[in-house]
Amino acid sequence: METDGTAPEPLAQAPLAVPPGRILDAKTALALNVHASPGVYALLLGSGISLTSGVKTGWGIVEDLVSRVAAMQEPDAPDAAEKAVADPAGWWAQYYDDALGYSGLLGAVAPTAAARQAQLARYFQPQEDDEPGAKGPTPAHHAIAQLVKRGSIRVILTTNFDRLTERALEEAGISPQVISRPSQIAGMMPLPHAPVTVIKLHGDYADLDQLNTVDELETYDSLQQDLLKRVLDEYGLIICGWSADWDTALVRALEAVRPRRYPLFWSSFNTLGEAAKRLTAQHDAAVIQGMTADELFTDLRQRVEALDRMAAPPLTRDMAVARLKRALPDPVRRIEASDLVHQTVSDILDRTAAAARPLNGPVLAESLRGYRTDCDVLVHLLAHGVFNDDGTHDALWLRAVERLTRMRSTLPGSFNSVLEELRHYPALLATWTMGVTAVISRREEFLATIMAQPTWTTLSGRTQTQPPTVYLNPVRVLPADLSSVMPPPDGRKWRFPQSTFLRQEAREPLKSIEPDNTAYETACTRFEFLASLISMDNDTQNSAFPWIGQFISDLHWEYDTSIANTIKAELTPSWPLLRAGAFGGDVGRAQAAYERLVQWRAQNLRHL
Repeated sequence: METDGTAPEPLAQAPLAVPPGRILDAKTALALNVHASPGVYALLLGSGISLTSGVKTGWGIVEDLVSRVAAMQEPDAPDAAEKAVADPAGWWAQYYDDALGYSGLLGAVAPTAAARQAQLARYFQPQEDDEPGAKGPTPAHHAIAQLVKRGSIRVILTTNFDRLTERALEEAGISPQVISRPSQIAGMMPLPHAPVTVIKLHGDYADLDQLNTVDELETYDSLQQDLLKRVLDEYGLIICGWSADWDTALVRALEAVRPRRYPLFWSSFNTLGEAAKRLTAQHDAAVIQGMTADELFTDLRQRVEALDRMAAPPLTRDMAVARLKRALPDPVRRIEASDLVHQTVSDILDRTAAAARPLNGPVLAESLRGYRTDCDVLVHLLAHGVFNDDGTHDALWLRAVERLTRMRSTLPGSFNSVLEELRHYPALLATWTMGVTAVISRREEFLATIMAQPTWTTLSGRTQTQPPTVYLNPVRVLPADLSSVMPPPDGRKWRFPQSTFLRQEAREPLKSIEPDNTAYETACTRFEFLASLISMDNDTQNSAFPWIGQFISDLHWEYDTSIANTIKAELTPSWPLLRAGAFGGDVGRAQAAYERLVQWRAQNLRHL
């Protein structure tokens, strides 16, 4: 067997190479190789990857400019532009001595740099009459950027003039090294050292030395040839959107690489041409047909991420909180924060199905402990998320509660009503944690939102839509007898069992945010009072009922220093909850709700 003179790689360090065959389809083999060998595979992208963006190829620009020149050259011939597009080179030869090419044509049409930029802008930059999203990165470009971000891809060869790849990378927070002219090669950062290198083999649209015609594509500059040879020799290759029909120099470069170190994957939506067939046969390439560039790279990203999840160690609570804290202040990592919370909620839903949390039988203590264990990571994420957020991610926290709320949306044939109501406990625990955190972090305006959203439609014969102040009221979710999970001291009964239980359950997630126990209890009391005040504004359907807690029995209710009088003094038009939309923004409604709460307390205190 012939060798290239180098020592073979140790087996344990050799990248996985799954050849195409009957056992694995090409897409699966591609994902396995890319995942197992980060940075080993380079991309070769042709014009097909940008088709859905609306950006023209270099030759497409030539055709359009020729048609414009023809329309002006023969103003009396209505079909002049159409004939010129049918045979641009032939039409050009009738009037001009120079051969038709991108550089010569653009130089003749726009002889100065400013004029060239103006001519090119309509081809590569969104215009007022373009459709929304036109001439922007495609799903394929964004998927490639995510593969680069995880370290899967570090070299991108492209025959395209556009800057869609660079834009997608920058939007993902990545600064690419871009090589669009041979003169840049000598001073470039070595490929293994750069986060990602984009090598524009035919140049950039803003330059005049692009390669366009068949003659121009016949050969590359010597520096460019050496760089290309190195990439083709040292990297695996994933080809997409490139036909091999016109780029003679690039075809020859691929033919000269024998044998390849790593597999070659070639994706083509249409049937391969003769040149492509020769290359795939020579390199025993795995061919993926019938997929667009958007489909190919989106599929590859999803498969690689699925392998990541399988290979990654289980995400601990502390790891999840640390990831969230890193993602919150970074706009680029907003999706990462969303995915983290979304997956955590999905895990809860998977573990809390009726089969796992039976709705029949005397299993209250077991169900409560199970729900709390299931929700542990989430309540820590919500506590640190709300505390460190400035309101940017409020919709994310609400979405988590909305999904938890739907746990009680369907019922089996028979059920224990206490256990059925308990299916709202995860949503209650999440809302309680966010509410107390909002008080601690002085973000009480957020209470106006979490006490109003998401609504829930009851399952009773009289269907009603209720806000969280109603359906998540602790006395509606948790039973009054919680002695099996929270034995009272000295055999006495808890006066406010639901309130006491929730304070105990949420204490540990909030310990690092508010280590002082007295301050924590004060925040819980204030949250319960404010939730009760908002609930008393809901005077329809007999739903006005407070979130009963310590503040109800406060013997100093009328004192100036009491929580009741403190909040009463805050009821002005500038109160944060009013500005955020609670009570319809009407201070009169807030004061009326306060009076209803006072009246309810006077009527019911002796019974509590």
